[in-house]
Amino acid sequence: MTDFLAAEDRALLERHGLGDFDALWAKQLEAVDEPNTNRGGWSSVYRLDLEGRGFYLKRQSNYLTRTLHRPFGEPSFAREFRNISRYRQLGIPALQATFFGERKVAGETRAILLTRALDGWNDLDSLLQQWERLSVAQHQAILRACGLLARQLHGLRQVHGCFYPKHIFLHATGDGYQAQLIDLEKTRPLLFGQRDRVKDLEPLLRRASVWSVDEVRSLLAAYLDQPVDSSLVHTWVQRLTARSSHKRAR
Repeated sequence: MTDFLAAEDRALLERHGLGDFDALWAKQLEAVDEPNTNRGGWSSVYRLDLEGRGFYLKRQSNYLTRTLHRPFGEPSFAREFRNISRYRQLGIPALQATFFGERKVAGETRAILLTRALDGWNDLDSLLQQWERLSVAQHQAILRACGLLARQLHGLRQVHGCFYPKHIFLHATGDGYQAQLIDLEKTRPLLFGQRDRVKDLEPLLRRASVWSVDEVRSLLAAYLDQPVDSSLVHTWVQRLTARSSHKRAR
């Protein structure tokens, strides 16, 4: 596969001698957390700052995902990069890739994915931790932004697969919030209609336990483009509650 380098970031990377795979692989940086080693290789994330712009540099070695289409495995970053590209083509708000490449080196499969940092954005998980300190207007704006993001995602026939608070990032605007997604590795096409949609939404509502039923209704009203007191919203609350109860009982 030919390396990908975003045109809008090329000059910046090249000014710092980081415009190719080998340079990004060799760049000495401190990891932001412990390497992931649960697939027989390793995968690690680093923060990279260049001229006031932030990026996350992710490198992995022999960290493979196996699927029916790729039974011998491929770097998990390859799948995530394809999904990032598909989201961009579809217009679904999500993180943006600056560089992607992979190499075979003496039997070792290496991959790099460089993405732009979402500086100035907050993940929903952190907002939930301060929910009681936010105003009612902020609550409603956040709920609406999350509902609209899910509606756009599913309307374009995509399932995120990890629609969790930590993967939804929000940015306050003058009249509300913008929302976008990260961690697209498990994204797949929406194939099974309502079943897929419920399955995708339920983990968000289960993890956002600070939300009241009325707040869940507000999110679903935006998602379904229905009044908050509509029968359709009520039906969806019941479906999602039933699935959450089943998941907790397992």
